[in-house]
Amino acid sequence: MSKVIDIKEAILKYVKPGCSVMFGGFLGCNTPLRAIDEIVNQNIGDLTVISTVNSFMDSDLGLLFNKKLVKKFIGSHIGTNPTVVKQYQSGEIDVEFFPQGTLIEKIRCKGAGLGGVLTPTGVGTLMEKGKQKLTLDDKDYLLETPLGTDITIIKGFKADKMGNIVYKGTPNANPIMAMAGNITIAEVEEIVEVGELKPTEIGTQGIFVDAICLGYDSNTYRNRTRDMCKRVGIYK
Repeated sequence: MSKVIDIKEAILKYVKPGCSVMFGGFLGCNTPLRAIDEIVNQNIGDLTVISTVNSFMDSDLGLLFNKKLVKKFIGSHIGTNPTVVKQYQSGEIDVEFFPQGTLIEKIRCKGAGLGGVLTPTGVGTLMEKGKQKLTLDDKDYLLETPLGTDITIIKGFKADKMGNIVYKGTPNANPIMAMAGNITIAEVEEIVEVGELKPTEIGTQGIFVDAICLGYDSNTYRNRTRDMCKRVGIYK
């Protein structure tokens, strides 16, 4: 059965006010830009957003904060977006930080059905607060519990109609995040028939994907990322 659905319909159907949403990508790269645009267009707010890092002002994830659609952000960094920093300092949003490797392992645990991960990262710091600490072979570890969401939205390059995903370039955390949502939406640049993808090029299997949506064309993603980089001074 085909999982292809119009992106406007997918956002309207699955993303509800007050839900938790995890976004793939890293600083705008391999980020589901069209899905973010649609959430902004539909003005869906009170969201808990999870991403490896926040992004820049007026770009991808930053658009959600511009419209004040986010009540809480969970990630490893917000310093690249002054808007988010100001909202955090003023108490408009909550922020929960995790070291980036820890964050990814928490997400991986959710997708793999594990009870958590033991890590020495954060021992003896504020990261210990409220967490169980265990000692194994004379070394201290923190128990980090699984982290999932109501909705996960990932960005792939190509998909077949059953939801098998091919990535282009670095997939970032998209394959790991795809496994950790109660519902996973995949935004891609091209949709092909079942059987057209080579098994060896599939990075996320269709069993983890609930909806396939056609995003923007490749030039749009490339140009928006380039424009963002120019604006923040990391590309000329």
